Amino acid sequence: MDLQISDLEEMKLTDLYKLAKQYQIPYYGQLKKKELIFAILRAQAEKSGLMFMQGVLEILPEGYGFLRPINYLPSHEDIYISASQIRKFDLRTGDLVSGKCRAPKENERYFGLLQVNAVNGTSPEQAAERLHFPALTPLYPQEKLVLETAQNKLSTRIMDVLAPVGLGQRGLIVAPPKAGKTLLLKEIANSISTNNPEIDLFVLLIDERPEEVTDMQRSVKGEVVASTFDELPENHIKVAELVLERALRLVEHKKDVVILLDSITRLARAYNLVIPPSGRTLSGGIDPAAFHRPKRFFGAARNVEEGGSLTILATALIDTGSRMDDIIYEEFKGTGNMELHLDRKLAERRIFPAIDIRRSGTRREEDLLGKEELDTIWHIRKNMNETPDFVDGFLKKMRNTETNKEFLASFDTAEETNAKGKSSSAKKPANSSTSSSPGRRPTRSTASASTK
Repeated sequence: MDLQISDLEEMKLTDLYKLAKQYQIPYYGQLKKKELIFAILRAQAEKSGLMFMQGVLEILPEGYGFLRPINYLPSHEDIYISASQIRKFDLRTGDLVSGKCRAPKENERYFGLLQVNAVNGTSPEQAAERLHFPALTPLYPQEKLVLETAQNKLSTRIMDVLAPVGLGQRGLIVAPPKAGKTLLLKEIANSISTNNPEIDLFVLLIDERPEEVTDMQRSVKGEVVASTFDELPENHIKVAELVLERALRLVEHKKDVVILLDSITRLARAYNLVIPPSGRTLSGGIDPAAFHRPKRFFGAARNVEEGGSLTILATALIDTGSRMDDIIYEEFKGTGNMELHLDRKLAERRIFPAIDIRRSGTRREEDLLGKEELDTIWHIRKNMNETPDFVDGFLKKMRNTETNKEFLASFDTAEETNAKGKSSSAKKPANSSTSSSPGRRPTRSTASASTK
């Protein structure tokens, strides 16, 4: 009798090694426990003359569904799953389903799923007991997501200081053209995968150039899902919604998930082309009904009281010359609880990262930062001005310090020095009250001396 995933998870690693040796699994000693369990399940299926496959579930309106193994898109390798299996295990769109499959018969086009072995890496029975996402309680972010990695990665260091990101943040990165938003997203993704490898990271690229997709896939450790500009708007929407559903299913399993979306502007444009017209049109040619589903996507970001969180950082394009893009930004401006503004003027002066440090910030940042850290940051904000020279000086000071802790401490030291200087200058007139100064009437003795 074949072992199920629940049986394998209860076994010790030494027992799993014995099974792996029995099934002749190569290099089993280098595998993690979860990888080893799936290797054993695959070996069991192959021994029975079947295949062990997995994919992200998409349920169709008719009740049955397909597992999409390749990039969340329909392909010839899709696996059919019956409506009875979906009902039995309470499967939902976005679940990662693994199990034994058979090859398609003569008149069939798809593989068929015979047995569900795992749902999102857990047993199907355990997955059936989870809560639905709308029933979870949303909260403000409580735990800071540290993005600081190296001394020279200034973008993420600035974000940690002036626009901190928490688990469950709903952030908007407002970017004009050629201000470095793609590079910023790449740095954020690498910081998350370095500092928090346990977080499930998705980079969703909508209507982007194919070469940018390749570059992102090669430089980011997370899951990169893309629909390039040569695809249909329907394809953009299908990919975006399936990635969102996948993230929601993981949050239901009390996991922390981050989605980096580039860009919400182009996603809203795709919805504007696809939805049935409502008969009303805003300036710029966008239908008001086109905002509902992108807002559902962006609004899904939250910290959950029952455990888990969904963080979404989405880019919004401005100053593109299109009135529609400005309307989309205005519509999303008040929905986030964190904003990071990029400044084109700084980018033109080759001041990078081109972050507008005055306009960037996070709501309820006191929940994410310590009191001393918060006081120093507020002191920095009080002394800010809009000149590029101030930004340049701010960045130079950050470059010369190894960590953000040292950077903030340098402001405390400077403040103490200024305070000491002011107190000593205030004491001087009191100590030298006998000395004469310009504009002061001479004493009687000095007056008589001058007449002599």
